[in-house]
Amino acid sequence: MTVSTPSAARTRIAPIGLLFLAITSIAWGLNWPVMKFLLGELPPLTTRGFTGVVGAMLLAGLAVARGDSLRVPRQVWAPLVVLALLNVSGWSALIGVSLLWLSGGEAAVLACTMPVLASLLAWWILGERMSLRRMLAMLMAFAGIVALMGGVGISASLQKLPGVALALLGAFGFALGTVLAKRFKLALPLLSSSAWQIGIGCLPVSLLGMTLETAHFDTLSWGIWALLAYVVAVPLCAAYVCWFAAVKMLPASVAAIGTMAVPVIGVVGSAIALHEPLSIGKIAALLFTLAGVALATRA
Repeated sequence: MTVSTPSAARTRIAPIGLLFLAITSIAWGLNWPVMKFLLGELPPLTTRGFTGVVGAMLLAGLAVARGDSLRVPRQVWAPLVVLALLNVSGWSALIGVSLLWLSGGEAAVLACTMPVLASLLAWWILGERMSLRRMLAMLMAFAGIVALMGGVGISASLQKLPGVALALLGAFGFALGTVLAKRFKLALPLLSSSAWQIGIGCLPVSLLGMTLETAHFDTLSWGIWALLAYVVAVPLCAAYVCWFAAVKMLPASVAAIGTMAVPVIGVVGSAIALHEPLSIGKIAALLFTLAGVALATRA
């Protein structure tokens, strides 16, 4: 792998891109305790698919209200569908289904291989150079995540192999989608692009949920509906728009490493909202992970 000089790595980091990345990480991290609560009432694919389709409709309405066109040029359809399937469908469906075999911590550790894969793909496909500092930051953040999720990582078991394969495939797809987003550079307004990607990506997840799962929306309380509205507005609409903006403005490897803050925020949010234990060891792992993210995104 080619190693760049520190100055070469610094000049490519846009502060506004880091702001978008921070918003994404906070929104996705706080979604962990919310989704954990929702999954006690609704199955995973139905929840992800339903909220995604509604979120896409909301973003499309906002785009039209802003005067943005939802028209997709013929030559843009193919890359648009590819990115939607990689960034939304595969990530939501594969990680969600992997939980049938894996614990949440095991799935999170495997999902956090995404930044490593994205950095390698960015070097290979985009020719992005990796500074020694950025590689060290990635290793620090990943080590912190592994320690955060229990230290052992994944317990060896043939029964868990399908879940491991699905989680790794989802991580690889999201990594490839992150890199290809910079390669394709969709000629669409940000809101329109986000609406199409979320809509195209979540529609098959929703259909899969309708086929494989049973959901009872008629029995949901107003509190659950309020949480579903929150998921639509914040982790889906706001966070995905900010994520797509961050990917455009930042090196793919930096954007990917920044997502390692998501499980950190998720663990802290769960400790506060769900009263889950937060030991001294976990706090140390949180700080180590955040230090790696900060090192990678340092301007």
